[in-house]
This record gives sequence, structure tokens and C-alpha cells, in this order.
Amino acid sequence: MVSQKVVVKNPTGLHLRPAGILCKEAMQFKSQITFSFRAVTANAKSVLSVLGACVKCGDEIELTCEGVDEEEALKALVDAIESGLGE
Repeated sequence: MVSQKVVVKNPTGLHLRPAGILCKEAMQFKSQITFSFRAVTANAKSVLSVLGACVKCGDEIELTCEGVDEEEALKALVDAIESGLGE
């Protein structure tokens, strides 16, 4: 299991479009991928779960990946979030 904290940089936070991009990226990996924000743990492969976390711009989340490709998954998701998830 690997984890890393990352700050959400896109101006509107994780609304529908960036949440979809995050989920699409996460679904490329076999590992279980979640993130924690405040008291919420969200499944990064579920758009509804990501939206339900209500992550805004400037919020820090902790990504956790567990599985056969956990290292690659963590790097790809951190890079995607730091690049603004298409925005």
C-alpha cells in the first residue's frame, strides 16, 4: 500500500468533469484506489463517490493505492491532479 497527499489545484475543485477524468484515470489500474478528505474516504473509481467528497480548490486529499500496480497508479493520479485534471 502506498499513499501521498496532494492539493487539488483546479479552480472549481472536483466537480463533474474533473471527477470523471480522475475516475477514468483510476480505472486504468487494477489496484484499489481511494482518497481521504476530512472524515470521508472516497473510491476514486466511482464518480458519485468522488463528487460526494465535496473537494474544493486548495483542499488537500490523501490518495491511497493498494494492489499489483499501486506505484504506477499513485504516480499517474498525482500527476493528473497536479496538472489540473484537464482544466
